[in-house]
Amino acid sequence: MRTGSSVIQSTPCRSVARLSGVTRPRNVATAAGEMSPLEVLRRENELLKATVAEASASIQELEGSLSSSNVPLPQGAFAGSPASIDSRALAPEDYWSPTIDVPAGYVYEDEYGAITPVPSHDGTECLKWDDTLWSHADHFRYRWNILKNIRNAIDQNEGGMQKFSQGWKIYGFNRGENNGRTGIWFREWAPGAKALALVGEFNNWEPKEGHWAFKNEFGVWELFLPDNPDGSQAIPHRSKIKCRVETIDGTWVEKIPAWIKWATQEWNEVLFNGVYWCPDQVGAPGEVHPDKKYTFKYPRPPRPRALRIYECHVGMSSEEPKVNSYSEFRKDMLPRIRKLGYNAIQIMAIQEHAYYGSFGYHVTNFFGASSRCGTPEELKAMIDEAHRLGLIVLMDVVHSHASKNTNDGINMFDGTDGMYFHSGARGNHWMWDSRLFNYGNWETLRFLLSNARWWMDEYKFDGYRFDGVTSMMYHHHGLSYAFTGQYDEYFGMNTDVDAVVYLQLVNNLLHDLFPNCITIGEDVSGMPAFCRPWYEGGVGFDYRLNMAIADKWIEVMKHSDYDWGMADITHTMTNRRYAEACVGYAESHDQALVGDKTIAFWLMDKDMYDYMAAPGHGASSPVIDRGIALHKMIRLITMALGGESYLNFMGNEFGHPEWIDFPRDDTYDPSTGAFVPGNGGSLEKCRRRWDLCDADFLRYKFLCAFDRAMCHLDKAFGFMSAPHQWVSRKDEGDKVVVVERGDLVMVFNFHPTTSYTDYRVGCNNGGAYKLLLSSDEEVFGGWRNLSKETDGDHVSFGGDHDRRPNSFLVYAPSRTCAVYGPADWADPEADRKPAGVPGLGVKELGPYYEY
Repeated sequence: MRTGSSVIQSTPCRSVARLSGVTRPRNVATAAGEMSPLEVLRRENELLKATVAEASASIQELEGSLSSSNVPLPQGAFAGSPASIDSRALAPEDYWSPTIDVPAGYVYEDEYGAITPVPSHDGTECLKWDDTLWSHADHFRYRWNILKNIRNAIDQNEGGMQKFSQGWKIYGFNRGENNGRTGIWFREWAPGAKALALVGEFNNWEPKEGHWAFKNEFGVWELFLPDNPDGSQAIPHRSKIKCRVETIDGTWVEKIPAWIKWATQEWNEVLFNGVYWCPDQVGAPGEVHPDKKYTFKYPRPPRPRALRIYECHVGMSSEEPKVNSYSEFRKDMLPRIRKLGYNAIQIMAIQEHAYYGSFGYHVTNFFGASSRCGTPEELKAMIDEAHRLGLIVLMDVVHSHASKNTNDGINMFDGTDGMYFHSGARGNHWMWDSRLFNYGNWETLRFLLSNARWWMDEYKFDGYRFDGVTSMMYHHHGLSYAFTGQYDEYFGMNTDVDAVVYLQLVNNLLHDLFPNCITIGEDVSGMPAFCRPWYEGGVGFDYRLNMAIADKWIEVMKHSDYDWGMADITHTMTNRRYAEACVGYAESHDQALVGDKTIAFWLMDKDMYDYMAAPGHGASSPVIDRGIALHKMIRLITMALGGESYLNFMGNEFGHPEWIDFPRDDTYDPSTGAFVPGNGGSLEKCRRRWDLCDADFLRYKFLCAFDRAMCHLDKAFGFMSAPHQWVSRKDEGDKVVVVERGDLVMVFNFHPTTSYTDYRVGCNNGGAYKLLLSSDEEVFGGWRNLSKETDGDHVSFGGDHDRRPNSFLVYAPSRTCAVYGPADWADPEADRKPAGVPGLGVKELGPYYEY
């Protein structure tokens, strides 16, 4: 990291929390003695700016009190307050989600960790978390031995993982020298090809004598193009380019290079073209210029204790029916996400995909940033801005399969159906209509490991959500297979050990090189040790998506409210393996697509079109009243119990009323052969209606406000990452669930009609409790039967209740959820103060604040 002569600063940020007169430092991962001088200075600046901001806020409160009492303010009475910061100009997100400031000219550069050697144990270290796994210890030893052999081979033959994972510096297009001349090296692995040349705009699509590559003994085609006499590149930046290949059967085809960095499709063309992307100039830090390489300005945010993930798709993020751009997302969406209180974004459809309607999951160009949304440099600027706002940026990466498209993708590149994939039936996914990688192939390992590193190296992504991991780990791909939890289902002949070892290798690579990297695996099978570190013999992911929760909510909502099972719901929420972290979510992005239904649609359906007017602006209906109440409850109980982190798909936070329908033509389902009608290529439903959320006269704003309050409650109390989690009551008759998470007690009354007065709830800690958050607040579309404005102290008393050592009495209105916390950290007027979040009654920034 290059720092220059100044230091990084955070703007207004509360760095300490005060409780009973004791100053307690904010949670930090690094001890003071281990901090670099830069980090120490950064923390000091945070404290200084926090003090200034707090002083300004206090001044504003004092001025307000004096004015309301008709006390005249002396001219310049508070002139000593810092003039550089006016708290009245700050929004709550400026306090809760501080931005990062850096000195002029500061350039961010990654500091890499070292690749660690493979530990000397036999791969069964991860079994200490589950003694029952010893019955299958031989399987763990077997895959560990394969992992060691691959690592040894890479060290001996490739110069180590560090070099092996930088394949893009060898393959594809790279600037270099040959016999003292500067120019462009091009290399492509195509062992079955008979001949290969470069064609493009630089040679009018006809190869000249010096444009034919030579094949070495490893099946790699090599070509060097020296610079022109005037010093310009032989292939101009932004020019279109392809490989002309004579395939193994003698057919001539034109292919986009497998390692291409950008590919585009002209409006009047069917096929994509590769683009030589190599800007001649380097921009200043943070400068976005069409012909300059972007220079990153802002450091990666520190790894948060828990993720609040906003899953998003750049292309469909516009309010208008169009394909949105990286630049527009940077300007319009990132501030919105920051305001909601999320600390991470997970971006879909980044890797180039020729078919827009695939949602980004049929990748054609693995190293190419999707050109529909802009240039590579514009994507980098978007990520840099996210980092400035304190947002972790995760990429939805697809290494589970590839598009079958032979014109635009890597399939059949040299005329064979193997290369990166299994040949024959094993290399084809019959349901997804895609190609399946051969993870035991050396060049496939190089390609995918390099790809995983590329996006973090070049674009500064902070980690990945790996798509389709269940499909990777099993020969049956999880299709028509019901996992029951029997260990033979995970550790036997059904397991694709090569794929599991690849996942261990990629987690080894990413976590070693980028110590704060975050990896999330999409696994529905429940593979044991999936989220144990690779060096223990686990698969190595940080989190598993708790996919069963979304399915459970769909199942539950099909039944009458009186038939909702409290024990059934809480069991699904908490049914996860010990010491393996999960990301919980109430609904998936798939539910937002045509043919499926979001939670909001399940609850309110067609009534959303006619009865979503806010009170005083039009008619409502019992269906809408019920839907809004349950929508809030479902999301909070999922955040409270569903895992150690939480995910929401873009727009679902406010109950988006429209489905997503990507532009598509008529087609046939590859798994059934059924006809699937298209929509004429329309973008009408491929967008998000932010105007509905922002309209003061509609009820969508209530759901959005509650989502924002939930996120900020976790900022203040860190309940998702708290080790203490306890469900003390799941009463089927009362339809009440009582949850403890960290210092908080949450009460959910799912009963359709019955409210409870003086309802006794158990708690772990003694002392006084106060209401911090109620779904019944008016700002959340509630009826204010339970409000922080009118609710008093709840003094706990000892004695066993629901197997808890203490308890207190609450009022629990029908279809509401309420969160109680230590009275010392409650403030019913908090949302009327400068840092206030509507509806949230937390004093200052809470006792365990972390942005």
